[in-house]
Amino acid sequence: MAAPGRHVGRYINKNSRVLLNNWDLLWGGHRSFTWSSALQQQTARIQNDSSEDIVIPRKKTWSKEAVLQALASTANRDSTAYNYQFQDDPYLSPKSSAESKLYSMSQESGRAAAKYFVDNFPKYFTKDFAEPHIPCLMPDKVSLSLEEVSEEALKERICLRKVGAAVDMYDQLVQAGTAVSMQSTYDLLDLICFYGDREPAQEGETEPDQTDASVEEQRRKRGRFQRGAEPQRPVWREKNNNAERLFGLLPERDSRCYSALIKGMVKHGASAKAYDLYTDMLNNRLSADINTFNALILTVPDVKESYLEKIDLLMELLKHMSQQKVQPTQQTFNNALKVLRRCGSMARSISLQTVSEMKALGIAPSLATFNHLLAIFYKGVWFFSSAMRICFETKDMKQGYNVFNLIPTSREPSTSASSACCWYRRLVPSVYYPTPHGMRTLFQALDTDSRLELLPSFWKDVKTLGHDTKSDLVDELLSLLARDQHSPEVQESFAECALDIKGVFDNDRRKHSLEWSTSALSHITTLLLRGNRIPQAWKMMQLFKAKNRIPSDKLLEDFLSRCSESPTMAVELVQLSAAFCLPATPRLTQRVLAEFVLTEEQRSTLSELESSWELNQ
Repeated sequence: MAAPGRHVGRYINKNSRVLLNNWDLLWGGHRSFTWSSALQQQTARIQNDSSEDIVIPRKKTWSKEAVLQALASTANRDSTAYNYQFQDDPYLSPKSSAESKLYSMSQESGRAAAKYFVDNFPKYFTKDFAEPHIPCLMPDKVSLSLEEVSEEALKERICLRKVGAAVDMYDQLVQAGTAVSMQSTYDLLDLICFYGDREPAQEGETEPDQTDASVEEQRRKRGRFQRGAEPQRPVWREKNNNAERLFGLLPERDSRCYSALIKGMVKHGASAKAYDLYTDMLNNRLSADINTFNALILTVPDVKESYLEKIDLLMELLKHMSQQKVQPTQQTFNNALKVLRRCGSMARSISLQTVSEMKALGIAPSLATFNHLLAIFYKGVWFFSSAMRICFETKDMKQGYNVFNLIPTSREPSTSASSACCWYRRLVPSVYYPTPHGMRTLFQALDTDSRLELLPSFWKDVKTLGHDTKSDLVDELLSLLARDQHSPEVQESFAECALDIKGVFDNDRRKHSLEWSTSALSHITTLLLRGNRIPQAWKMMQLFKAKNRIPSDKLLEDFLSRCSESPTMAVELVQLSAAFCLPATPRLTQRVLAEFVLTEEQRSTLSELESSWELNQ
């Protein structure tokens, strides 16, 4: 191995000496090539500029999801596909909003059942296949591991949100004479107040039914009864309430325990008791925090009856905040405006003062703020008329034009077919499943915007969504297709759509099949005639007799005008009209005799029909 390496080194050394000896000759031979001074200055300036512009980038720290985000940015959501939650199982392909709700609830029910088994039998789910670790895929700790009576067991039950078990453990500790720290006691009080002394609903379950006898009493005090379809409001337990009992056992009551009990009462509907507890808190010379005041403001409509009393109580609470030097937040002003919504016209001036106070404190309004203000000042139906009247009274022409420009925007979904079609393609069927009424409204929007040539494409969606069994929707579509005359290309697409609709009528295997009506037969025949589909149109004419439906005189006249090259079909059309005893039969007979080249047999047939018609008349 040493000999080859020595030869290579000798070769490199020899050639390097040759290159150094001939360097001067090479450079001297090219002395005729020189740079100009201007070129040298320009090159130097470019080098200086480039050296100044180069900035060494700082170290870039990529997040763990950077690769996934980069991949997600390369593909957009497919608006023609079903929602992502239905793509795992081809059977779960909803065609209506009812099916979408049913399938999504079925999936959530399955997830809840799987979660139940994973959480209650964690010993069977010990392997972690995910890299990195995904906590939500592993069993949650829901079973109790500490059974002895101790404060640690109490903390475990509070952490696992076991309300009943935590209360029982606390009672056992008190009965055994074991001292419980104030922090654990406060945590237990927070837990009981938050859930209203009831067990929390598990994931995928609904709230437990409120069977307390005080429910009807509190409804009666509010002077109204909730309808059965409305969700029930959580109710504070009046008798044997563990939160009030624990609050009474506290040796020292500070602002935290008062605030926890007040917020729990407000959340669960005991507004009067919450305000009485706040009064007791003031008597003990304790101050409340901002969350307590935000909760107390919401109790004003339930504590007082008249508008004036509600406003006075609201002002009193705000003054208490100022006296106790509690800084209001955006939620405070939103709650105040929410209360003022139930104070009639008296709330308008106070709501403006509230907004001015927000501006003075540098608090930006939210969407909820504007929602409350609009509800206080304007009714939804009269918003534009009221705004325009104010612009007229203030002689503000510019603002009037601004209000006027908002009106087309608010009505855009019903008048602008282009915008409606754009949103339709974005949302259907990936997000939204239109009802038959929604499809009919879309057809009317296309009619208003003179975009009826788009109707055949929407008919395909009608079939996909399963609305092709709705006779009123199909009749609406056929009437729009056959109402006006269009270009030959459009009429050709309309004829194809009419044949597709005819296939829906002829399909007897469906559970809910459509029945032929006179209007449907007439519209489809008219569309086929305009699309120069004479043989298919003649089959439709024969269906009139088979389905015992009577065609109109105008349809017979149009058909006769289209079949000028078929005398046999014209004669049969006159016979069909005579079979229905239509008044247009003599007129059709005269047209066929005058406009068509007939054989003697055909002429005699028409003459017999004409004579028999005269005898019957």
